[in-house]
Amino acid sequence: MKTVRAYFLLLTATLIIIFSCKEEKIHRATSDDNTPPKQPKAVTYKPLYGGARFYYDLPEDEDLLFIEATYKNADNKTFSFSSSYFVDSLDVYGFGDTLNYKVQLFAVDRAGNRSEPLDVTVKPLESAISRVIKSLDLKPGFSSFFLDWENELEQSINVYVDFKFNQNGKPSEYTSVFSSNLLKDRRFVEDLNISSTEPVKVSVRVSDMYGNTSKSIDMGQINLLEDIKIPKKGWALPAPNDSIGGEPQGFGDGLEGRMRYVIDDIIDRGDNLNFMHTHSRGRTGNTKDGNMPWNVIIDLGDYYELSRIVTVQRHSGGLANVSRGQYYRYENVGIYDIYIWDEETNGWSFVMRNKIEQPVGLSELEFVKKGEAGDMAYMYPDNPGYTKPTRWFRYCAVKGFGGNYTLDDANCLSEITLFGRKANK
Repeated sequence: MKTVRAYFLLLTATLIIIFSCKEEKIHRATSDDNTPPKQPKAVTYKPLYGGARFYYDLPEDEDLLFIEATYKNADNKTFSFSSSYFVDSLDVYGFGDTLNYKVQLFAVDRAGNRSEPLDVTVKPLESAISRVIKSLDLKPGFSSFFLDWENELEQSINVYVDFKFNQNGKPSEYTSVFSSNLLKDRRFVEDLNISSTEPVKVSVRVSDMYGNTSKSIDMGQINLLEDIKIPKKGWALPAPNDSIGGEPQGFGDGLEGRMRYVIDDIIDRGDNLNFMHTHSRGRTGNTKDGNMPWNVIIDLGDYYELSRIVTVQRHSGGLANVSRGQYYRYENVGIYDIYIWDEETNGWSFVMRNKIEQPVGLSELEFVKKGEAGDMAYMYPDNPGYTKPTRWFRYCAVKGFGGNYTLDDANCLSEITLFGRKANK
């Protein structure tokens, strides 16, 4: 026992000495060290899109902290990049064209001393925003249009969408701005009250965080698509567990919920309890089978070609209606499938799967406004259009928002609204 205790005391004392030495060394390095490190050695580079990757050997300096690279853009603004001494390469971005750029490399120690600059001339590949521009794809939507693009470097960019059209004989011009750093993105310009016969002319500009801005790119002109909100007056819901084409209607009358609320054009606002609730009954209506999936099957009362769906979640956020409540989390549906009844095949035809994106960085009130507006999805997201004529529609809840869309924790829904056009049938 004494031996163990003695060993423990010796180990503790040793660690104290080691850390004391390190602290003294760091303190000495950050307080009275005025000797700059040597320059990086054996520097080479590889051109990148809008940048360059530098390779080098680290200088021999016991308190070396990082390697730094700087350059100035056309507006004489300096940009700096750094990489710790644990790695032997450094990426520099923000070059707006394929001209030669002078980059200065420094070694920096813990005291902040910088080596003499090492000047390296680099010639990058085409700029990052040029790559984004080449990937732009413009498509018409319903009372809207949208743009797809790819951003290989996932840099922060701004996309300026300038569009013009004539309305009631008068020219109108607008600009929408979208900020993004996603590898792939899609952004909509929505709620345009423009006839499908009136062309919309679109041009796009792209800028990055390094002060580079592209010229205006003419994307041509498009004609928007038109649809209407399908009237719910003729809709009907089969009874719970009634089978339509081998698929059972879900159970939605659990607890305070009622299935009929899903098609009554009234959303849940926290003070009216206007939502359906499966009470943890899945597809078969048996609680032993788990919460999901479950169906909402609707007889549309006539034949329609469907274009869009808007779903509204359960809110239950309190009487003041200013708190997030349950929007975009537990008990609500995060992923769902859409089916229509195809009379040619005499069966359910899969249309699409939609994942409702969970917003981030919103205030409580912003969550409420977004939740109340509902979440819109196209029947054919990549190429907007109409489904085959159908009288029967099936919404199949697949996953909730929990566990990054992996949990079967959704049992509520407030409203389903469909858009499209009357079928010639």
